[in-house]
Amino acid sequence: MLDRHFRRALQFIVPYWPRLALVFALSVASTALSLYLPLLSRDFFDRALIGKDVATLVRVALLFAGVTVASFAANVVSGLRYTRVSADILFDMRLEMYRHLQRLSPRFYARTRLGDIMSRINNDIGEIQRIAAEMALAWVGNVLFFAGTIAMLAWLDFRLFLATVVLMPIGVWALARYRVRLEASVAGLRQSSADIGSFLIETLQAMKLVVASNAQERELARFRERNAAFIAALMSMQWLTYLSGGIPGLILSAGTGIVFVYGGLRVIHGQITVGTFIAFMAYQMRVLQPLQALMGMYANLATVRVSLARVSQILDEPVEVEESSTATALRSVRGKIEFDAVTASFDRGGPVLERVSFTVDPGEVVALVGPSGSGKSTVADLLLRLLDPDAGQIRIDGHDLRTVRLGDLRSRIALVDQEACVLHASIAENIRYARPEATDAAVEAAARHAALDGFVDTLPGRYATVVGERGTALSAGERQRIALARAFLVEPDVLVLDEPTASLDPETERQVIDGYLAVMRGRTTIVITHRLAVARRADRIITVTETRGVAPV
Repeated sequence: MLDRHFRRALQFIVPYWPRLALVFALSVASTALSLYLPLLSRDFFDRALIGKDVATLVRVALLFAGVTVASFAANVVSGLRYTRVSADILFDMRLEMYRHLQRLSPRFYARTRLGDIMSRINNDIGEIQRIAAEMALAWVGNVLFFAGTIAMLAWLDFRLFLATVVLMPIGVWALARYRVRLEASVAGLRQSSADIGSFLIETLQAMKLVVASNAQERELARFRERNAAFIAALMSMQWLTYLSGGIPGLILSAGTGIVFVYGGLRVIHGQITVGTFIAFMAYQMRVLQPLQALMGMYANLATVRVSLARVSQILDEPVEVEESSTATALRSVRGKIEFDAVTASFDRGGPVLERVSFTVDPGEVVALVGPSGSGKSTVADLLLRLLDPDAGQIRIDGHDLRTVRLGDLRSRIALVDQEACVLHASIAENIRYARPEATDAAVEAAARHAALDGFVDTLPGRYATVVGERGTALSAGERQRIALARAFLVEPDVLVLDEPTASLDPETERQVIDGYLAVMRGRTTIVITHRLAVARRADRIITVTETRGVAPV
């Protein structure tokens, strides 16, 4: 029985069965042709050489050449087709994993290291793809070749066949003994690799802090520690790989010596012909190769299973926010927001928001203020249904958010997060991200409302300027204004701003406030802020208290 990890992999394979069937047929043809070649040696020795039959000599030579070419052609075509279909299958797996990651809540990303996620998407699926590309087709070919070779050995001389297989059970036992240990070793290697990836991502993102704190040598020492753990895990895995593949092969090689002696005696006593013995030995020498390959592949299954298990850890993560099968369309939004006794937690041991209730009227500008950690930013996540509350209800225009289509909801509400997300792309592409069809004029208008136009005009490439990965070529305030322009371009019915001016000077802050008040005139705006100047421009202030309630101001 296949375990659940292999059954999951099978779900990605089944849709490609017609293409795989052709590959299988070509593999069978190639294997059958290869199996025919050693049989030609019997006629070559017994009839052509010993019997001095020139016609048989020519026929065997022509058959050998023709079969070799045909087998090579079938093998090449099946190999190329399989490589393509295996790449498609593994991309489907990577795509499903990426799609699943898009649906997971902020809680998952708060507790999971980015390096671990990247290790699974790149390293583990890459390892599955590598082994699948190298192994699956070879497994089919080797199984067919091994079975065919065994059948030919038994047909040529059954007594010699028994001498060939007598040591096989011992080899299989040796392989099974090392497989469990190898699987545990591979899991340790994968985790060590993920630890290095997480370390690099974390410290590279914090390189300014590392240098400013004179912590370079300390971080290098931590890097060496992780690399030492990786090397130890790698050597352990490599040693067990040699043992699991080499020892069974050595045991089976001993069977070849038995066949040499016993078969030679049968030829000397006239019980079999020289041609039959040579043909048998040709098959005997060939049976070891597929058997050793299958044993090595069996060991590789441990590696694949570990990678599949690590991929499954992501795919098994529960999706907290699901769209109802009866979800209704949200065709228009007036912008009335209601929080009704909402409680939400964030894996911190207690609720971040507890029985919070407030109402925002359509077109109203409301400032949400309160101490750090009081759950203000969680309000933004809840409004876009990135999270669902543990208790209570959130409504927009009287509709419970759980009852409306997610796509409609998120197209009506725009969020500018306190950590502005900027992609490695041009300024225009970053602003257009949520509305790629927007005109240049619309992009420039949005930038103007975000007080970004003056900065853009100083750049040689203006809106075509590429901002670098994570916007590292920009200041925090410039990144923030790009995020604001992106939200303004969407022209949302509800705008949620989480600390929109935290990195801005007073003059730019005033321009940004004027900008969103102009863009959102008559539409609902919720501003989460610590800045008194920002809160005072709102129609109403709601304070989230340390007791996680709310109080109007």
